[in-house]
Amino acid sequence: MRYLKLLRQRPDFNRGVGIVELNCGRPLNPWRLGSKHFFSNFGEDPELQDFMDYMDALKNYEKLGIPNGAGTDSDDGFDLRRMRRLMDRLGNPQSKFKAIHIAGTKGKGSTAAFLSNILRAEGYSVGSYTSPHIVTIRERMSMGKLGQPVSAKKLNCHFRLIREKLDEAILVENGGLSHFEVLTAIAFSLFAHENIDIAIIEAGLGGARDATNIISSSGLAASIITTIGKEHLMALGGTLEGIAMAKAGIIKHGRPLVLGGPFLPHIEQILRDKASLMCAPVVSASESGIKTAIKGLGSFSGRPCQLCDIIIQVRKDFQLFIELSDIKMRMIGSHQLQNAATAACAALCLRSQGWKVSDGSIKVGLENTYLLGRSQFLASKEAELLGLPGATILLDGAHTKESAKALMDTIHMTFPDAQLVLVVAMASDKDHVAFAKEFLFDKHLEAVFLTEAKIAGGKSRTTKAPLLKDYWVQASQELGVNTEQFLNSEGIDLAKEREGRIILAAMESLEASMRSANEFLRGRRSGKQSSIVVVTGSLHIVSSVLARLHEQNALDSAL
Repeated sequence: MRYLKLLRQRPDFNRGVGIVELNCGRPLNPWRLGSKHFFSNFGEDPELQDFMDYMDALKNYEKLGIPNGAGTDSDDGFDLRRMRRLMDRLGNPQSKFKAIHIAGTKGKGSTAAFLSNILRAEGYSVGSYTSPHIVTIRERMSMGKLGQPVSAKKLNCHFRLIREKLDEAILVENGGLSHFEVLTAIAFSLFAHENIDIAIIEAGLGGARDATNIISSSGLAASIITTIGKEHLMALGGTLEGIAMAKAGIIKHGRPLVLGGPFLPHIEQILRDKASLMCAPVVSASESGIKTAIKGLGSFSGRPCQLCDIIIQVRKDFQLFIELSDIKMRMIGSHQLQNAATAACAALCLRSQGWKVSDGSIKVGLENTYLLGRSQFLASKEAELLGLPGATILLDGAHTKESAKALMDTIHMTFPDAQLVLVVAMASDKDHVAFAKEFLFDKHLEAVFLTEAKIAGGKSRTTKAPLLKDYWVQASQELGVNTEQFLNSEGIDLAKEREGRIILAAMESLEASMRSANEFLRGRRSGKQSSIVVVTGSLHIVSSVLARLHEQNALDSAL
């Protein structure tokens, strides 16, 4: 019982933050609040304290980093038999509902959100399991016809209901069960307990050995593979082909496969070969019978939206047809339109299996979808609450070469002539140089402030700001881009003409980086030219910014 004693003896770090008392009559600096627990426990209801302590005691690969080969279907891969033993102990709740399983390098979360909202618009009770979260772990499990994160009360009650069985499993597995495995088991058990109609399940890593890949073919309504890229390269076999094989592990016998894409031809062939082997019919959202178009930009609740058309005409393997015009999508960018088309294809696959899914519900679901940290423009009031009055701030969790390109495409579409300053923090296991190159050639880029953010609540995967600056210097040298380098904002002359040179400044403090970015743009702004501060590099830096905003909102309400 030693492990369980350790679980229950963890100190109570977070109870009673007392943010009102922190003001003490002095002007509030929103960046000084909550600096200890931004990502893991900020925003968690005190009712979840025991649950959070329990989960924090488990091995968390989001925080520690993923071992090489962990996601491959090999001797180095995660032990899926351990997950099956855990689910057996819980009565195999995953067998009590139908599921759509989503894997892919990018686009999983957006596609899951689009599809969940489509089905909710039709009136289904939907369970959605995604990762990571931005403010609260409850975001990873949404349920019902409204799609709200599970309430603290409901999550805590269910945790207490199955805790004894979780304790037994942890002891039997000698502490081998990870944070993600246990959280996945809790989510599946909760979905079964709530009698949902269908679950939308996002794989955590790869597919073949992911903890979510315990869904049988009889329980699977469809699988989706959105994209294949080089993120988590070593954890998934070291090659793009290996990554494709790992993600193809979610394809089940006789069950439809929806491909997002576009994919490199030989990578798509790997996926199609696996589907053929599993007798799984395939529909691709990138094939010629599917046409999408962005017709222009508009506004929704003071934030940009894009006006889109989607036409799907598929006659191979499936008979799928829909024409949607003038969709007002709050998820901005051509990559999000591709994710929307992928979700629409999956919805039509469900319709072909007898599920009621109307054209109207597909359109409403696409229009109702909005995710924190994905091309998220802050309102002017939110910028003021962060102490950055007058700033246009865009938050986006891009952290790969492909997502960086998509982000730049979104910026060019929404603010084509704006002066641009970046605030960047990244995890240590990313391709920093390739990421940087997607930004450095932009003629409107003025400065990049390299900073730090905790990754899943810890610093073991955080890239130090000076090292991050070195990567950007390397990228600029390889591209032949001229830069000026600083270790902080001191000495940056705002009035100086730089003749195309880009400032690269390393600053450990996110607070100082945000403030310096805004001050830099205010000092450089001329005439009516617009400017924008883009916070990117990780959903974790986005989480830190939103946590501060959330805290300031809470403080204002309390006062």
